[in-house]
Amino acid sequence: MSVNGGTDEPGWEVDPDDEWGVAVLTTVGRQLRLRREAAGLRVGDFAVAVGYGEDLVYKVEGGKRIPRREYLEKADQLLQADGLIAAAWEDVKKVRYPKQVRDLTKLESRAVESLSYGSYSLHGLLQTEEYARALLGRRRPALTDDEVESALAARMGRRAMFERDPAPELGFVQEEATLRRPVGGMMVLRRQLEHLLEVGRLRHVEIQVMPTSRGDHPGGGRMQVLKFEDGTAVGRADDEFGGRPVTDPRHLRVLELRYGSIRAEALPVRESMAFVEQLLGET
Repeated sequence: MSVNGGTDEPGWEVDPDDEWGVAVLTTVGRQLRLRREAAGLRVGDFAVAVGYGEDLVYKVEGGKRIPRREYLEKADQLLQADGLIAAAWEDVKKVRYPKQVRDLTKLESRAVESLSYGSYSLHGLLQTEEYARALLGRRRPALTDDEVESALAARMGRRAMFERDPAPELGFVQEEATLRRPVGGMMVLRRQLEHLLEVGRLRHVEIQVMPTSRGDHPGGGRMQVLKFEDGTAVGRADDEFGGRPVTDPRHLRVLELRYGSIRAEALPVRESMAFVEQLLGET
């Protein structure tokens, strides 16, 4: 952790095209600056007190940098803000997510049902943190450390969908190959399979495996359909409708029929969980 004005402090850069994110950080940064000045602290003194570099303090107060939670908590204590600065984390943490992911998370938070198929890797909602980190670390072109942390935070944040009350119905079909690929190494894969078994025990979750022995089937790239309480829905598939999200009932019907066909050819839920247990025994 740098305290000498360097630029290697932990945090994230804000996307200048993200108007909502910029507005949140501008407001938080202004409040931090006003409270620091009211306390009679210069930037250098404040930086030393919270354990970060001056460069980061200037960027946070200028709305150019996304502070981590610990930064806000330390600032809250130092400036005796009675929890008001620390509470800003609830909005700040959302700014870490790319706008596209944030929009998806918002849709998932409203969905009463989600149908997902994945052929290349495990669906993001099913991934453990270390599995997701290993996947993101293999991206090409390579992501920066900040980009990895931002994407990882967004992916882990989406898992709140499992904890909602009332719980949405979640259905997943995963290709066998995605369960065998040792992303991050065998121990990471083992813990990922254990996590799948744990999630698969939830009453509102169904995980099915598409055996490699099935040969041809209607699957392809990733696909997801989200259904909402008001009867509307949104869906997307890598190889349908230009890969764009669709809401037209005719297009959604195509995706639902396709998902139904994929699901019919996959192993039933009970057999799928037994298959995951078998793979776990082999790792």
